[in-house]
Amino acid sequence: MTAVAGAPTLTRWFALIDSDRPEDILDLIASDFRFSIVFGTGAGQATDFAGDRAALEGYLRQREKGVLTHHVVSASADGHDELVLGETRRGDVFESTFVAAARLGADGAVRNLMIGRSPMLELHESD
Repeated sequence: MTAVAGAPTLTRWFALIDSDRPEDILDLIASDFRFSIVFGTGAGQATDFAGDRAALEGYLRQREKGVLTHHVVSASADGHDELVLGETRRGDVFESTFVAAARLGADGAVRNLMIGRSPMLELHESD
């Protein structure tokens, strides 16, 4: 994963997802956590994984572990909100572009998380 300053919690989130222990992201979430991950696979197909902690645990059980890596291209924070733009790769090969937004509680735990990804758009290098 590429380290980018600006959204420290989400940057850590994606580092953990790419690690040998992706379930460690559960340590980052608040007790009232809610999320939606819209996982596009191309050709207009997508799955929306959504819910609370139990749903996130289910998402973690079904995902490929140690296959994809997340590369954060840009990151920012505004108060309790963090945003990132990046891409996933399978080895060195582009897999998808993703955006993620998190709202943190006063204690820094993730309360709300929205992630969208699509293989249909590859980011251009900035000029």
